[in-house]
Amino acid sequence: MRSENRFLRRICAVCVVIATALLTGCGGGGSSGSGGSSSSSSSGSSSGSSSSSSSSTASNQVTVTVAKSALTSTRTPNIPTVSVTVCVPGTSTCQTIGNIQVDTMSYGLRLVNTAASAVLGSLSAETDSSGNAIAECSVFADGYTWGSVRRADVKIAGETASNIPIGILGDMDSTIAAPSSCTSRTTGSSENTVNAIGANGILGIGVAPYDCPTCVTTASNGTYYSCGSSTCSQTTMALTSQVANPVANFTSDNNGIILTMPSIDTSGAVSATGTLTFGIGTQSNNTYSASHKFGTDSSGNVNSTVLSSTSASTFGFFDSGSNGYFFDDSTLAQCSGGTWYCPSPTTTRSVTVSNKSGSAASATVTMTIASESTLSTSNYAFNDLAGTLGLSNVMDFGLPFFYGKTVYFGYDTATAGTGSQSPYVAY
Repeated sequence: MRSENRFLRRICAVCVVIATALLTGCGGGGSSGSGGSSSSSSSGSSSGSSSSSSSSTASNQVTVTVAKSALTSTRTPNIPTVSVTVCVPGTSTCQTIGNIQVDTMSYGLRLVNTAASAVLGSLSAETDSSGNAIAECSVFADGYTWGSVRRADVKIAGETASNIPIGILGDMDSTIAAPSSCTSRTTGSSENTVNAIGANGILGIGVAPYDCPTCVTTASNGTYYSCGSSTCSQTTMALTSQVANPVANFTSDNNGIILTMPSIDTSGAVSATGTLTFGIGTQSNNTYSASHKFGTDSSGNVNSTVLSSTSASTFGFFDSGSNGYFFDDSTLAQCSGGTWYCPSPTTTRSVTVSNKSGSAASATVTMTIASESTLSTSNYAFNDLAGTLGLSNVMDFGLPFFYGKTVYFGYDTATAGTGSQSPYVAY
């Protein structure tokens, strides 16, 4: 399982906490956010069977699949995906796009332009008051995405978010290149293709309703740009024009999401099937029954401290967009390549999680960590895959944490102006 790290956590999410946030440039899908960290993997021995949690055809539920991707030759395990339908607002001109990564630490739908080719030409581009096209830059630890902002109806299962801004990746590359204020924020390269992302797009459904609240008054975030015929300049962006969390814009079942994944064996599984449920406590199939609940900041971060290693984390997050546990521990042997851990024998690490507000609620999470080099190349779902990103103050609970659990993400409805709920994560 050779490492090709893709840390999809957007830096903008950490704009508000720049002091501790060099981190938000890491993680699975994005922070500000986009979250998620994904690394390719190859090696090992024994194979495992497929695993699934109970599935449903309810209007507020969609099947989540972790399996081998037909989109890229790069081996990348633990990528949860769903299908999303994108339509020209108010019409039946639609395209259903599969293999969209589910990311609980980013906010908004972002599609690779080639994946949305059947409908892209009919989606109107977001513009500013001067008629200039709006573009968005998303920066990750290993690269960046760049593309236009367009409006679409987004349909998932039986739910619809009408006429919301979405991101289109790579559609401006041939005409207007990403400016240096975007590209200089990372040492990585452009990630605007299906092969670079490992999916047709990213469905950001974390706790925030909007992409970058600080962009409303601050133009220097390197996130939103006003683009003329040949150049782009940084600009502020009203919340209503920012790439938006689709779930927060559903007409119902819009106060959060529930991600349920099956238990899998320590040797892994060829595939895994889970369920993404929209809404918490709004229907009979989304009642709240978590044992642990933690208040988060506006980006979904909690407090965390590593107990049984030589390093301590000042904050953590629960990120389905990261394909492993990611934390810094100098006592764990690293595999060849430097990203994954390869302890021998299999070991554990314990982490204390608490509210970001600092109140008393806390729980201990115990992670099982296997040697990546021994995991089967036939499997794509693992609950014991872990690695390092060289960030000693960060604890990323990636997809391995989700297996065998039901995890709730309660939305920040106060920021959205639709309620008074503070953001939280529970399981």
